[in-house]
Amino acid sequence: MESKQYDFVVIGAGPGGYVAAIRAAQLGLSAAVVEKDLVGGVCLNIGCIPSKSLIHNAQLFAQGKALLEKTGAKVDLSNFDYSLVWKASRLAADRLSKGVNFLLRKNKVDLIKGKAMLSGASTVDVETPGGSVQLKAKAILLATGSRPRPIPGFAFDEKKIFSSTGMLMSDKLPKRMFILGAGAIGMEFAYVLNAFGVEVTVAELLPRVLPLEDEEASKIVEKEFRSRGVTMYTGARASGAEVKDDHVVIHLTDAQGAPLDIEADAVLVSVGRATNTEGLGLENLGVRMERGYIITGDYHETSCAGIYAVGDITTYPQLAHTASKAGEIVAERVAHLLKGTPNPRERTVDRLHVPSAVYCEPEVASFGLSEASAKEKGIRYEVARFPYRGNGRAVATEAPEGQVKIMFDPDTKAILGASIVGEGAADTIHELLLASKAELTVEDVAELVHAHPTVSEAIMEAAKAALGRAIHY
Repeated sequence: MESKQYDFVVIGAGPGGYVAAIRAAQLGLSAAVVEKDLVGGVCLNIGCIPSKSLIHNAQLFAQGKALLEKTGAKVDLSNFDYSLVWKASRLAADRLSKGVNFLLRKNKVDLIKGKAMLSGASTVDVETPGGSVQLKAKAILLATGSRPRPIPGFAFDEKKIFSSTGMLMSDKLPKRMFILGAGAIGMEFAYVLNAFGVEVTVAELLPRVLPLEDEEASKIVEKEFRSRGVTMYTGARASGAEVKDDHVVIHLTDAQGAPLDIEADAVLVSVGRATNTEGLGLENLGVRMERGYIITGDYHETSCAGIYAVGDITTYPQLAHTASKAGEIVAERVAHLLKGTPNPRERTVDRLHVPSAVYCEPEVASFGLSEASAKEKGIRYEVARFPYRGNGRAVATEAPEGQVKIMFDPDTKAILGASIVGEGAADTIHELLLASKAELTVEDVAELVHAHPTVSEAIMEAAKAALGRAIHY
């Protein structure tokens, strides 16, 4: 077996893995990444990037049609071809995947294509198309990501019952789509499909859509989706689906306990993701795990010294940017240990300062404490809100549905968390996130002069509302 020696070996070339490898190389370490599939991982190839391309084109399609009809124009959609929209999403993914390949080469990170398994605390055996290779490393990072989680009664066939992967790789639209799960993935697909004219039904087991987001934000989103004709069942349990020749029958029990049979042309299952930890040899090394997730400590190190883990396979939020940040922390820690560079400032990702975002319309973004989590932890807080309908830019661009909501300490006025729902939420949330991270107060945000008219003025107004002096509401 061929053998190669590195300072740092990463298994998985997703946003956690490739970022860590590049950062390690920047710090003077010899680094290699092992990847059995496409560079860029799920996010870049069959997740964040292609889905955002679809969302962008869905917005253009829906808003363009509405604008033309509003001005009296007749819109003929008879030649609409969704496959061209789909091709644009694949082009975006392909371009960025090639870009990551370039960045790895630029930083002199070796990319090894193949399936990896740990044969020891410092060795990785890789089955490549050209034979077996053993990589010896002073530190190893696991960043193998996740895959769509199947549930009983809804086995993926990617023809009638789709995973998110299968849906992103499909260049055709059904006439009727049933979506099981109203989390971020389910609601983003619901928006895209509805915008392109698909009859959409969404079912969620929990009492509300977007159950991980602020309750007020989720209510605003649900109201908007219902106004566009999306049928929604919350507190509903799906027991299975029967695939017929030309349709699917979904067996559902609604929130009142009544049984329902719903017909659709296809089903999208979006009820979470399963970790990719099988076949890595973790059990032989005593790597501690719980419910399929790898447990990590300081610097995201596992219970096996010298082996680290980041991303969806850990207990941290399953978000690309969380994985990337954790990967940087690992790389800097390893470089410190091996090269004597300055000790990294951060020991782990600060969960309270990780933003989440849902890219449906209206967008939702948040960070830090929510009202529910503050109550659960017994933390004193106050809430300030400012509605988008009081914001000039939102009204002028016909996007008045939304609000900025700030959680703050009643004594110190420190920002404890925030939620934004509405136009540009995923971008504007970072002003409050930075302010909180820098230990600024709502008064600091309120005093900052904001350009007019901008959506971000709503943040300033919400901060002023915390002080009892909002102007436009």
